[in-house]
Amino acid sequence: MTNGKASRGGRKRHVSMGDVARHAGVSSQTVSRVSNGYPGVIPETRELVLKAMDELGYRPNSAARALKLGSFHTIGVITFSLEAVGNHRTIQAISVAAAKAGYAVTLIPVDLPTQSGVEHAFGRLEELAVDAVAVIVEVHLLDRAKVVLPRGVPTVVVDSDAGDEYTVVDTDQADGARQATRHLIELGHTNIRHLAGPESSFAAQRRVDGWRESLSEAGLGAKEVMRGDWSAASGYEAGSILLADPDCTAVFCANDQMALGLYRAAAEAGRRIPEDLSVVGFDDSADTPAYSPPLTTIHQDFAEVGRRSVAAILEQLRTREQKPGTSIVPTRFIQRASTAPPAVSS
Repeated sequence: MTNGKASRGGRKRHVSMGDVARHAGVSSQTVSRVSNGYPGVIPETRELVLKAMDELGYRPNSAARALKLGSFHTIGVITFSLEAVGNHRTIQAISVAAAKAGYAVTLIPVDLPTQSGVEHAFGRLEELAVDAVAVIVEVHLLDRAKVVLPRGVPTVVVDSDAGDEYTVVDTDQADGARQATRHLIELGHTNIRHLAGPESSFAAQRRVDGWRESLSEAGLGAKEVMRGDWSAASGYEAGSILLADPDCTAVFCANDQMALGLYRAAAEAGRRIPEDLSVVGFDDSADTPAYSPPLTTIHQDFAEVGRRSVAAILEQLRTREQKPGTSIVPTRFIQRASTAPPAVSS
C-alpha cells in the first residue's frame, strides 16, 4: 500500500515518518521505534503513534526495516507443481508453521523441473527479499540427475533424496507402501497390483519400492506397475486396464485421487469394493471418509513436515550452517471399509 494522503489536487503525496511524529506529538525517533517493533515505548505512546499512522495512511517500509534489522521475516517456497495434492498440502503446512513463527511465505512456482528453473526461482526470491528457502523437489530434474542449489541461502529441501548434500525433510514413503501392501497380504490377497504415480516422482518411486519389497518378503511376485499422473482421471484409465485381469483382487494406489478413479472403474466393471476388490490409497485426504465405501489409506503428516521444515530453516538462520541429512516423518495406516479378505471361489 502506498503511504499517502490526498492533496488539494486530488493526488496522494508521500506521508513521512516526520508527518506521523508531528501528528502524534512525538519525536521521529519514537515513531521509528514503534514501526520497527523495538521495546521501551510506553503503551500509551505506542497507541498514540499507531493511531496517527492509521489516520494518515502511513505504512512502515518493510524493506527498509528488514535492512536495518537484518531480517525480512519471509520464507520463499519453490515448487514444480501446484496441482498435486501432496505439494498443495505441504505448502499449506509450511505456511501455517511459518506464520506461527512470525514469518510470511512467498511462493514461486516453476513451470519446468530443470536446473535453470531452480536457479531462476532463486533469483526471483532474492529480488523479493527472503531470509530462507524451502524447495519442494518432488520430481527428478529434466536436465540433470540431481538438483544443485545456490549456496549462501539457508535452504531446506522437501521430498527429495538429496540428504547427502542438503537439509531434507521427507515422509517415509516406502514404509507407508509397506504398511499398505502388508495389510492386503495379511487379508489373504496374493495378486496385489500397484497403481503408481509418475516415473519422474521421487515419492512415487519409493512407494513402488515399498510395494515390491513387501511382496518379495511374502514370496509373491510383483506384476507390471500401472502408472497415473496423480489425478482421478488417470486412476480411472489405469484402473480399467488393471481390472481386465480377473485374478486381481487388490490394488494399492499411490494416492487417494487415483483410488477415486479406480472406484469408478470398478463400478463400471461390476467389481464391488471390498467384496470383489480391495483398495488402499495413500495421503489420507480430507474427503476419503466420504468415499463409498470409506477408503483405507496411508496417512501422511503434512503438518509435521511443515513444522520440521520451518524449524530446520530457523535453526539455519540462527547458526548460519547447512547441515546435510534427512529428517523422516513417519506415516500411519488408516483402516476404513475398502479392504476385506478375497472372495472364496465357488
